[in-house]
Amino acid sequence: MKTTPFLIAILWLAFMAFLSNGCQKKDERRTADVVIYGGTSAGLTAAIQTARFGKSVILIEPGNRLGGLTTGGLGQTDIGNKQVIGGIARAFYRNIKRYYADSVNWVWQRRFEYKDGGQTRSGKNEDAMWTFEPSAALKVYHDMLKDLDITIVYNQRLNRSTGISKAANTILAISTESGETFHGKVFMDATYEGDLLAGAGVSYTVGRESNAQYGESLNGVQANEIARTLQGTISNNGVHHNFIDGVDPYIVKGDSASGLLPFITEGGPGIDGQGDNKIQAYCFRMTLTDHPENRIPFKKPENYDELEYELLFRNYEAADGPIEEMYAYGDRLVPWINSAMPNRKTDTNNQKGFSTDFIGQNWDFPEASYKAREKIVERHRHYQQGLMWSLAYHPRIPKKVRDKVSQWGTCKDEYEREDGWQQQLYIREARRMISKYVMTQKNCEAIEVVEDPIGMAAYGMDSHHTKRYVNAKGYVSNEGNVEAHVKAPFPISYRSIVPKRAECDNLIVPVCLSATHIAFGSIRMEPVFMVLGQSAAVIACLAIDEGRAVQDLEYHRLKQVLIQEDQILK
Repeated sequence: MKTTPFLIAILWLAFMAFLSNGCQKKDERRTADVVIYGGTSAGLTAAIQTARFGKSVILIEPGNRLGGLTTGGLGQTDIGNKQVIGGIARAFYRNIKRYYADSVNWVWQRRFEYKDGGQTRSGKNEDAMWTFEPSAALKVYHDMLKDLDITIVYNQRLNRSTGISKAANTILAISTESGETFHGKVFMDATYEGDLLAGAGVSYTVGRESNAQYGESLNGVQANEIARTLQGTISNNGVHHNFIDGVDPYIVKGDSASGLLPFITEGGPGIDGQGDNKIQAYCFRMTLTDHPENRIPFKKPENYDELEYELLFRNYEAADGPIEEMYAYGDRLVPWINSAMPNRKTDTNNQKGFSTDFIGQNWDFPEASYKAREKIVERHRHYQQGLMWSLAYHPRIPKKVRDKVSQWGTCKDEYEREDGWQQQLYIREARRMISKYVMTQKNCEAIEVVEDPIGMAAYGMDSHHTKRYVNAKGYVSNEGNVEAHVKAPFPISYRSIVPKRAECDNLIVPVCLSATHIAFGSIRMEPVFMVLGQSAAVIACLAIDEGRAVQDLEYHRLKQVLIQEDQILK
């Protein structure tokens, strides 16, 4: 066929139309009513609620696995009071119960053989299950998402330097390191780190406030063994998760000139109640098993440095009498909380003076670059791998301990890594927004009660250790632990998850919310993050429908919708 200029023109227009349609479809996939950054438990409940309201939603997960800590090892649900967990969060735990009601999901043990620590009690009133394998949580989440119109984008990290486009105080779009751009009407930071809120110019803090700043008693440095809260209740600080008295801190015992052992901070603990920029320790919530067919034995990591565990060895060697009498609480032999999960697995957490918490080694994490964070995460994993190998096989560990720990190992069937270790580090605390309302210890103790609740918290005010130092006796101690009882569930303010209006009028922050260090220690539980994620989505959708800033909703109307969606507000 003869090619004419007219035919060439027609073909060119058709080709350009094809490109235009392709680009338009790509833009549509990258534009939504609500854009959520962070596929944590809060991000997932927010996406589910947004889709249920008929709004388009994009969920951006910086990694390759949804669910954050809920699917990353934290199967021992810390709640405080199960009766205040409603909405999508409650549905998730009900779905966990349904999952384990199916006998096909019991692979490594029979259903009747499993007993948890009392979280799930038998009886007609227990409609949910509160302990689970990470893989079960992941399966349940995917099942909850599959019939909803949610665009999920994996392995896209926010460009933290130039990736946030704003007009005045409104976010127009966010971009990732790969160059992908996502446009939205309302944005949500559902990460543990708070990268989006920081990049958007929203006020935040890192570390511990002084007690004087907000009239608290459990914030700042906590080196004393006993602290009294504002209502006179007792908080055990230095007693739990600390060393036996008499553990020498120096490389050569008794010789300060030889230098301090690894991970001990120069100087004393600081002044009680004084603020600093330090954050409580991180760890991996290990998923372990003692089933021979599913167990990966603990391996000695490359570049293992015995000196890094010298304090562990000395703590056992300082025991006066049988090692079973080292501590009067928890596991009498091993420095862990080895909570039973289904299928002969565990959620294993920190306990005692030298354990899975890598104390003082995460202070730079909140503000660190991605590359620096990766190094911190890998350093935590290397430390914990060395710890578990030491407890299982090192000759300076008592034989009773070695015999017990060596029965355990990581699981073959849980995570993507061949060594059985997860990617998700337990980021207990990072950035915290400073909004128009800051949740404080007074809220936890019901001295102040907010009038605009969007969910409730009920766990005790809880902080892990922050620093390791040489005490006045010349021995090693840990500082920062707080375990203070909360007498009753308390409401969380709508104003604490939205920024100051002048800073950003279309951003919601359900995880790194506006709270002091010690109040965040009570709020920072996965079921509460789920609750706040759902409430954040309700706020986003109402703001879009009403053409308002996220700060400007009429609370009475918001409350009505939250209750309709089964949220519990009192």
